[in-house]
Amino acid sequence: MTSPPQILQTAEELQIAEFFQESTGNWRSERRYYTLPEGETKEIESIIAIRFLKQGCDELQKLAKMHDLPASVSLMCGAAVTWESTDVLHGRKESKGHTLFGVLGNTLYRDRGFATSKPVTAKYYFPNPKTLCLRTEYNGSVFEEELKLIGSKYRTRQSIISRAGEQSMIGQYLEKRIEI
Repeated sequence: MTSPPQILQTAEELQIAEFFQESTGNWRSERRYYTLPEGETKEIESIIAIRFLKQGCDELQKLAKMHDLPASVSLMCGAAVTWESTDVLHGRKESKGHTLFGVLGNTLYRDRGFATSKPVTAKYYFPNPKTLCLRTEYNGSVFEEELKLIGSKYRTRQSIISRAGEQSMIGQYLEKRIEI
């Protein structure tokens, strides 16, 4: 098997590769979701595992095919994420799953979205080296996310979901690195 041709990485690709590498590991995520405008609150705890994906790996090749990218195009890097979530207030399993992320330029390719099992893309940028911002749009909704690395043991996340220009949900997360 031959390796894919190496393409010069953009500054954004180098930055997100470093961000994904620093995020690699196991995390306990404490999440609170606020449904607007009612203000209903849901508390979720998740165990998350993040793996860095190198250019040319099978998972990134599969992701590129899902997005109908030409065979000559190789995603520069990515991350594989698995999770298992529990509703804290009711003590029941909420969800369990996995997702893939791949990067090319300033586009983040995903095998699924927050509210769909279909492949989606997001635009991303870094306001500073430790903060990743994403904007994803599909099915009439906009998902804006901010992930911030705090030292080597913590991450914060915030998600805002809007539809027709109105915010419908805010999610806030504190993630702590754990050893499993």
